Amino acid sequence: MRTDDNSFTVGIEEEYLLVDPETRQLAEDGDVSQGVIDAVIDAVGEGVGFATPEFLKAQVEVGTDVAGSIKDVRKKLAALRRAVSTAANEKGFAMIAASTHPMANWRDLHHTDKERYNVLANDLQTVAKRMVICGMHVHVGIDDDDLRLDLLGQISYFLPHLLALTTSSPFWGGQDSGLQCYRLSIFDELPRTGLPEHFDSWSDYTRHVQTMVNIGLLEDASKIWWDIRPHWRFPTLEMRVADICTYMDDGISVAAIYASLLSMLLRLRRTNQRWRTYSNMLINENRWRAQRHGYDKGLVDFGAGKVVDYGTLLEEILELTKEDQERLDCVAEAAHARTILSRGTSSHNQRRIYSEAKAEGATDKEALEKVVDWLIEETVRDI
Repeated sequence: MRTDDNSFTVGIEEEYLLVDPETRQLAEDGDVSQGVIDAVIDAVGEGVGFATPEFLKAQVEVGTDVAGSIKDVRKKLAALRRAVSTAANEKGFAMIAASTHPMANWRDLHHTDKERYNVLANDLQTVAKRMVICGMHVHVGIDDDDLRLDLLGQISYFLPHLLALTTSSPFWGGQDSGLQCYRLSIFDELPRTGLPEHFDSWSDYTRHVQTMVNIGLLEDASKIWWDIRPHWRFPTLEMRVADICTYMDDGISVAAIYASLLSMLLRLRRTNQRWRTYSNMLINENRWRAQRHGYDKGLVDFGAGKVVDYGTLLEEILELTKEDQERLDCVAEAAHARTILSRGTSSHNQRRIYSEAKAEGATDKEALEKVVDWLIEETVRDI
């Protein structure tokens, strides 16, 4: 989004796991992920995006190039998912888009032998080793630094609403975690995570970062891993709270709503209005509700002072951002969120597959394998 003409730029990053379709376990051969990455880069060409190693050997990260619209970013992301799937299949593996693997044991896994990840592993120890998780990051370009910080403080209110639409991490270590999003429980063990701090200005933010750099606590702002952050290198506001969606169009819907919310907040700003800023203490309650229940138990409407059904809140968001969706040409993509509610998120469906298998007499292991099979199939369904 540029403040001069109000046009948007958007980009999406996703992290995938590579699995052996026979054993359903994660691929542990270090050459597999690099081979997939090389093939993806060759396949997509310039102007689409990138592929790179992630912390785990069985993990691949992709990111779209800057896109001018939600429809454009969908085309780029679909090309990347297809390329990863094809490359993995050619090597005898499959990709899954889920924020946790249903039965992987973190103690048995190894991180990528790369300087950045070696430093992280040494610095964070067991906390890093437990990072068998994947996420989705959505970037919206905002050129003005102070505007980016102002919107950061306002958009945080809606992060639990976005998280609830993306949950894909109900299982951990072969057990049902009881949470729709267990990923955040792992990620929150890291320092400098969770909701962002409140800052008065861009200079206030950079002064805090520089203080930490000068002391030697971190190298740069890339080591700040909040749920949403000003990107450390690009002029974007990067939303990071979301699980990765098994269905690509679910993630695209969340990106459309996120962009539309930012557009709405900018529109309010032009008439000297703004969204009320709530304390992290209050927003964290909704963050936990979304993490624990997804959208099943509703979220707190702090203005009304009560828990409200999530479907009602979603309709309010879609109405609030209606003209923004129209301007950004993403009405259909945002409206797809209703499909998520009626069909369920990946977490809902993973639990359904598991329960159905158990009801048919499957063992716990067999039921979890059914979940992996479902993830393999559904990850590429809408690309």
